[in-house]
Amino acid sequence: MSFPSSSVMLLVLMLTALLKAASAETFHRAGQISFGNELANILNGGKLLTLSLDNSTGSGYQSTNTYLFERLDMNIKLVPGNSAGTVATFYLSSQGANHDEIDFEFLGNVSGQPYTIHTNIYSQGGGNREQQFHVWFDPTAAFHKYTVIWNPQLIMLMVDDTPIRVFNNNEAIGVPFPNSQAMTVYATIWDGETWATEGGRIPTDWTQAPFTASYESFVINACEYSSGSSSCGSSETTNSVTEASLTQSLDSEEHEKLLWVQENCMIYNYCTDNERFPQGLPPECNQPYYLHVHDHYLMAASAENFYRDVEITFGDERAMILDGGDLLTLLTTLALVSNP
Repeated sequence: MSFPSSSVMLLVLMLTALLKAASAETFHRAGQISFGNELANILNGGKLLTLSLDNSTGSGYQSTNTYLFERLDMNIKLVPGNSAGTVATFYLSSQGANHDEIDFEFLGNVSGQPYTIHTNIYSQGGGNREQQFHVWFDPTAAFHKYTVIWNPQLIMLMVDDTPIRVFNNNEAIGVPFPNSQAMTVYATIWDGETWATEGGRIPTDWTQAPFTASYESFVINACEYSSGSSSCGSSETTNSVTEASLTQSLDSEEHEKLLWVQENCMIYNYCTDNERFPQGLPPECNQPYYLHVHDHYLMAASAENFYRDVEITFGDERAMILDGGDLLTLLTTLALVSNP
């Protein structure tokens, strides 16, 4: 079984010693309104943030601090009714042309039609890694929890503690991964009429304005960074949630949940869009957790290795051993025999 590189492990150990967690943040303490004036409001003693959009402007909020590796949780209730053309967001971003970014964007729709959760990941200024989902509940009827876990190994996006997307660190095969730029946390709502709903075919009904999304239960488990330096103290200030998030990966139960979401709720995956990438899919698309949602995964147990312990007997490219022998993917039923 493969293990993280020594540099990654060193980074984890350093961060474990430095990171501290902030929980139960109030919006007053964690950040400030960034635009929108009276369309953005912090209410209930700082526990509730409402962001509204009218035909003149949207509104937004951003954290005061920047963070490098973290777990963020935000409960959000999206715009009810006819929300076509609106885009509410919860995302992280650094600054500059070569910025990093991790996106939750919520694309509105006409009444009775499902919201689209649009996700994307930028690293060193490059994006084009979109995955989109229709969730299994009405996101306008009540608050639901949206989570970003970002550590040196992976980025995981979760809804109500169910993983919907994993983006692994594949720098070893030349895929940029956000791991050096601290990011600010943002929540916004804005007019995406030209593209958000059915590619812009359904316009915004401005007679329904203002459109309002609500945010609460903002929890930050992260280290504050400024000018390349950490403001965190000793390891005594690191709580168990923060420490766990630094090394978190998918366990078997979360893996099954992820496969269920991708099978039943995913409506777009850049890793299956051959027309968009005629010269070949991005290299991470052939790595674990990026394979087509109909692939079936068999994980190597303990320290066993598929290269060493089994051989593929038929199926050609429909059977693949990946991740240094730790992962076997089968597109159809294949026979396996043990190596002598």
